[in-house]
Amino acid sequence: MTRTIKSLRSRLPKILLLASIGVFGMSSLAHASAPAAPEPGSPQVTCQKGEFCAWTEEHYGGELERMDLRTVNPEECVPLLTDFTAYSFVNRMDRMVTVYQGEDCSTEGDFTTYPGGGTYVPQAPFTVRAIQVWN
Repeated sequence: MTRTIKSLRSRLPKILLLASIGVFGMSSLAHASAPAAPEPGSPQVTCQKGEFCAWTEEHYGGELERMDLRTVNPEECVPLLTDFTAYSFVNRMDRMVTVYQGEDCSTEGDFTTYPGGGTYVPQAPFTVRAIQVWN
């Protein structure tokens, strides 16, 4: 028994050193994984789950238009507000959304479909003037 105690006493400083390194290492890991504060001048993207949000400027700046299934019928062409053209958008609906260059959802202009759930497009590939939500 005395031999075990002597052995433990000789190893105790090393055990304490390793334990303290582990504690300090974990606290710095927790600090590193905390979300970073937004940079000054960068807009906050405030599009809620279940919404399609469009902005009049790239990188989610300018005026904002929000749409959800209360205001948009699936499979219908929905033009954006009058004189509203989108240059960035977010699809947080649980459905796919097609964005159109033309106000009438014409396929003669550019159009692209984006998956739902969290698609962020800070720079639209073309000016968006209408959307269509799919079932």
